[in-house]
Amino acid sequence: MAVTDVTAPGARRVAERIVKSGGRAIWRRLDVTSERDWRAAIDSVRKTWDHLNVLVANAGIALAKPIAEMSLGEWRRVMAVNLDGVFLGTKHAARAMRRAGGGNIVIVSSVSGIRPFAGASAYGASKAALRLFTKTAALEHAGDGIRVNAVCPGGVKTPMWQGMDFWKKLKQKHGSEEKVWKALSEDSPFGRLADPEEIASCIAFLVSDESSYVSGSELVVDGGGGS
Repeated sequence: MAVTDVTAPGARRVAERIVKSGGRAIWRRLDVTSERDWRAAIDSVRKTWDHLNVLVANAGIALAKPIAEMSLGEWRRVMAVNLDGVFLGTKHAARAMRRAGGGNIVIVSSVSGIRPFAGASAYGASKAALRLFTKTAALEHAGDGIRVNAVCPGGVKTPMWQGMDFWKKLKQKHGSEEKVWKALSEDSPFGRLADPEEIASCIAFLVSDESSYVSGSELVVDGGGGS
């Protein structure tokens, strides 16, 4: 497995955990908005394993800001990471997979790309675009033996929330991080946010032979939230 992240330490830590658990992994820094970085990352995988058969396009950033208060730079930054990054990854991964005789691409979209949330126009627009991009890529590469699918998670308990501007305000309002997590879970029928491992299990299904006739699909993982 090749682990990539925009920060080298982040990628290295995950790769080291995989190796310690008995797996095989390499790591490298990858800015998903850089085509040069994508070329280098794909080349690194091919040199290590001779082929690429799975790509999980999971990098993303969020922005919580009303449209009237958002700068063009902020809008473009979200699109560059969430949308351009997936385009570049799919482009170069598909070329490598075509040479290898096939493969699987899973794109991480979001329920925010299915239904609107006030203050999430840029994030929602980028994730909505990924849904149609997934279906188009699936059509274009079906003849290459490449399946392309998307997962659309609801709220997931990850550090991304704690990096949002509103996190501090919520913590001041509720008094503790535990209470903030509980407040963020109020709309979930399960009464909690998803664990990252639950999303990973859905991705593992989509890249396995168990889903061999599934392509161009959207797997909504929101605990029955109605998206």
